[in-house]
Amino acid sequence: MNQFLLNQGASQELDGFGHIREIGIRKNTSVQLNSLCSTTTDNIRIYYILDGKFEWFIHDRSHILYPGDLAIILPGQSFGGSRGFVDIGTFCWISIEVKHADNSRRMVLGDWSGLSESDSVTISKILQLNNIVVLSKVKEAFIILQAIKDELFQREIGYTTRVNHLIDELLIFIARQSGRQTNLRRDFPEMFTKMEEALRQNLGHQWTVEEMAALIGLGTTAFSEKVKVFTGFSPLNYLINIRISEAIKLLKKPEINVTEIALETGFYSSQHFSTTFKKLTGYTPMEFRKKK
Repeated sequence: MNQFLLNQGASQELDGFGHIREIGIRKNTSVQLNSLCSTTTDNIRIYYILDGKFEWFIHDRSHILYPGDLAIILPGQSFGGSRGFVDIGTFCWISIEVKHADNSRRMVLGDWSGLSESDSVTISKILQLNNIVVLSKVKEAFIILQAIKDELFQREIGYTTRVNHLIDELLIFIARQSGRQTNLRRDFPEMFTKMEEALRQNLGHQWTVEEMAALIGLGTTAFSEKVKVFTGFSPLNYLINIRISEAIKLLKKPEINVTEIALETGFYSSQHFSTTFKKLTGYTPMEFRKKK
């Protein structure tokens, strides 16, 4: 799915779909400050992660999402990046307007939906009572989102009905999955969590893939495959992202100079650090420190 963005009132593809406020896919290759500050919406917002690792704050809780994960934000819930910006990676999303939502977040869909008012309220209750925010490994949701996108762009006969049916299908799927996934938070398996803790405690060390794999008792091939599946990155790129995330924290402490930060987070030199940091964030370390 190529990168795109459709906005209600600005994209002709959404003519006749007043309930679709926004739909798109975003591939983010660098960190931009203040690009995902916390907001509250009156719509249903559904996000699916294609690659990367995203740290989001949803409805007063911090969540880590990996490829194949889906996040759903109900009307009245808050959403934003845990650090205020969009992480590096790719995700697609859709924002759907609801006809009514009260303080308990019960929602009723508009006349476009084939769901009865009772069914839409039941779906809302399921999502609220289960307190589901993130669903794990739900590729079926992406297939539905991709089908919605194709219908909107191709506009073949019956596409209006088909799009609305697909949105209903997506909501039904999410409600059913939420009932099956009782584990409300999916982090890395314990062995990966321990590995990341070990890396962060000694980022100054020049870790090799073999050493990282040894931390969790895997061969390099199996380890590399698992890291790619869980994070969307190769082990070394995953390590670089950890180094940059730690560097961002240290840059907020003015008493630590850039050279010290570079060495502490495992870069060969301040120049190597500056080049890598700018590639991933769009800023040099000094520019980032001034803008923070």
